[in-house]
Amino acid sequence: MIKKLTIFITVISCLYACNQDSKTVLKDTTFNYKSYTPKTTDQIISRSDYSNKLYGFWLGQCIANWTGLVTEMDKIGTIGDIKTGDFYTRDDWGKPDQPSIWGQGIPSDLSSTIDFVFEDENGVWGSDDDTDIEFMYQHLLYTNKTSVLTGKQIRDGWLKHIKQEEENFLWVSNQKALDLMVQGFLPPETSNPKITSDSIYSNYYEMIDAQLTTEIFGFFAPSRPDIALKMAKLPIQTTARENAQWISEFYVIMYSLASFVDEDLTMKEKTNWMANEARKTLPNNSYSAKMYDFVKTNYDKHIPWEATRDKLYQRYQVEQADGYNITSKELYCNGCFAAGINFGSSIISLLYGEGDIKETIKIGALAGWDSDNPTATWGGLLGFMIGKEGVEEAFGRKFSNKFNIHRTRINFPNNGLYTFEEMAETGIYIIDRVVQEEMNGGIDLQKDIWYIPAVEFKYLEE
Repeated sequence: MIKKLTIFITVISCLYACNQDSKTVLKDTTFNYKSYTPKTTDQIISRSDYSNKLYGFWLGQCIANWTGLVTEMDKIGTIGDIKTGDFYTRDDWGKPDQPSIWGQGIPSDLSSTIDFVFEDENGVWGSDDDTDIEFMYQHLLYTNKTSVLTGKQIRDGWLKHIKQEEENFLWVSNQKALDLMVQGFLPPETSNPKITSDSIYSNYYEMIDAQLTTEIFGFFAPSRPDIALKMAKLPIQTTARENAQWISEFYVIMYSLASFVDEDLTMKEKTNWMANEARKTLPNNSYSAKMYDFVKTNYDKHIPWEATRDKLYQRYQVEQADGYNITSKELYCNGCFAAGINFGSSIISLLYGEGDIKETIKIGALAGWDSDNPTATWGGLLGFMIGKEGVEEAFGRKFSNKFNIHRTRINFPNNGLYTFEEMAETGIYIIDRVVQEEMNGGIDLQKDIWYIPAVEFKYLEE
């Protein structure tokens, strides 16, 4: 009997060991993995866990993006030629969607009511401007075998993967950047205010675009915002300068810190800590810093988010406080695409959402202006933090894992069809290079982990 039991245990142990050995570990066959001697101070991050988080990022971002599109530009205020009446409140969730500023009296065709937009398991998520440029930058990093893109690599990528004629799903500063690339300009000249000072593009470096195209660089440098900012600098400056650049960097930092934040904290505590750290990089005399502080002060006073949003509108678009003078420039839709007012709106949804992905997306969709952009930013961040299963649990359902980049962009392999697993895998391979070449860290494929050297975040100090 004892002999039989011993044999049984041996067989089970062997099966367990065989299963462990057969576990598929992601390995980039085109990359030279070098040996590395770990240091006791290195941060250790599981590559497989991170892959699951990247899946959660793409899924959470798609849910939030398409939900936010229902209310995109429905509510922008009552200044200028376009007036949209009272802003939405929480009571409008689930009620009929109102037309956007370009809807010609017709509500969104995505949903007749203000509600979440999902793709079922057999569906395919379509790309949009909140996901497609990030997808393109990921593709360019991997195919160019680099961690830091050059201006030429960015220009070549844009001209290859973005149509130059309508409908090309580009607006304001993204369209300006493409136009200048066609003329031969390279980033960062494509956002240089001096080049565009006497044209219709004169204010475009102040617009929202970089905020929704570059956050992903934070995920490519886990726990190292210094490296993330280095990687993101030129992609950000492809379309943004000054406040629009600082705001974009704010998001990149938060994305990088998502893998460094104390796991013992609640989601509310995590997002608050990450936001407060990122705030330290905003110049204190900038309107972006003052907007963040204004929203944070109201949040800390437990003022309802709707009242904070109304105060934000009054202070910055009506009174033009703290140097935010977009209204005086008499832009189309009163600068509804501007970096500033949408940043203020996004901080409202972040703080009041308190780390709850559903509540954050709801507030973002109802807060106004370019509502799909803040929702996508925070849906992606929170989706990463809770991973694929966390997103599914939050919504109580399964979703499609398929993504069609060719809805908005062109000339990708696979006829533009990818899975979130494949997209996450590419992200892991990019991080392998970043860890080894930019961080001077190491990859242990047998243990499926990264060793990331610790640094002091001196750049976050006042």
